[in-house]
This record gives sequence, structure tokens and C-alpha cells, in this order.
Amino acid sequence: MSTPTTEQGKIADPGPLGLAAFAATTFVLSTFNADLIHDKTLTAVVLPLALFYGGLAQLLAGMWEFRKGNTFGATAFGSFGAFWLSYAAYAKFVAPGLPASTAHQATGLFLLVWAVFTVYMTVAATRTTGAILAVFVTLSATFIVLCVAEFAQSPNTVKAGGWLGLVTAVCAWYASFAGVTNSTYQRAVMPVFPNLGEHLRPHRTHHRGPFGAHA
Repeated sequence: MSTPTTEQGKIADPGPLGLAAFAATTFVLSTFNADLIHDKTLTAVVLPLALFYGGLAQLLAGMWEFRKGNTFGATAFGSFGAFWLSYAAYAKFVAPGLPASTAHQATGLFLLVWAVFTVYMTVAATRTTGAILAVFVTLSATFIVLCVAEFAQSPNTVKAGGWLGLVTAVCAWYASFAGVTNSTYQRAVMPVFPNLGEHLRPHRTHHRGPFGAHA
């Protein structure tokens, strides 16, 4: 399925929106995981971001990716939008009622399934751009480290996961910045870097969005 070419049927590239929403929410949560802010009661600031930006805005971006015929973008944004919505519900309504001695196992399991999803999406990301691949590589490392940290109940490992999350957020912000800037200027102003699958594709001259779909 190709992107509509008529002005009436054409839709904007939703990739930069989804990436920006993911980056901002990840950055705020990772700031607490990295222990850069010590007052943990302030983590409540993550919930509205997780609901409306990381969750709702990213989920909408995923649905627009479906409209563009972009399976990768739709799966990524739709899933991570749902991740942030489920995280907000878990942190607000579920985690406070779990037994203190075993709650870490539930959190570890929650992170484990997202680590599995992110790792196999990283394989698919090799056919997008280097900027997007960097997001998925760092995000995979973040989920894996945070999962291990929960099962092992290791505060230092949580901090390491927090720092990886900050790196992930920066990578996602760059990919969003490159996507919206290149789309606005209608030319490659910001590089998105070569990717592993580029040599396997037929050469095309169409401008591509951050997830490799025609923009």
C-alpha cells in the first residue's frame, strides 16, 4: 500500500510526533531511574506525560502509520503508545497494592515482555534508518538492564538502566528532529545515516520519513 499522492488524500508523516512523544516521556522517567532527582515522590510527573504524550499521542501516530501503509511504524508507535498507557495504569493503580516483598517480580515480568518485543523490533529496524536503529538498540539495552535490575533488586543496576534510558531519549529526539526538519525543508538537512538494509533495497529517489516510509 502506497501513500496517497493527491493533496486531498496526502497525510503528514506521523513519525516525528511519535518519536518526540516517546523521547520526552522516556527522558523524564529515566531522570528518576538514574537518580538525578532524589525525591521519588516527584515521579508522579511521569503519569500525565505517559497518558497524554507518550501514550495517546504516540498511539495516534501509530494509527496514522497504518494509514500510510507502514507496518513497522504502526507496530512500533501503537505498541509503545500502549506501553506508556499501561505503565501509567500499573504505576497508579496496580503497583501500590502489590505485596512489598514480591512486587519487583511483577515489575520485572512487565519489563521482560517489553524487552522481548523491542529486541525483535530492533531486527526489523535494520531496514529503516541508522537513526531509528540507534533508538531501538539503546531501548533494547534499557529494557534488558531495567528488567535485570528489578529481578535482582539492584539499585545500581536501575541507575544504569536510567542512564541508558536518557541515551535512548536523546537518540529518539534526534530522529524526531531530523524527520520534522527534513520534511519541512523538503530535503535532507539532517542526516539519518546509512542502515544495514539499505544495500538490499532497490534504489529509489523518493524522500523517506524517519521510519523508511515514503513521506
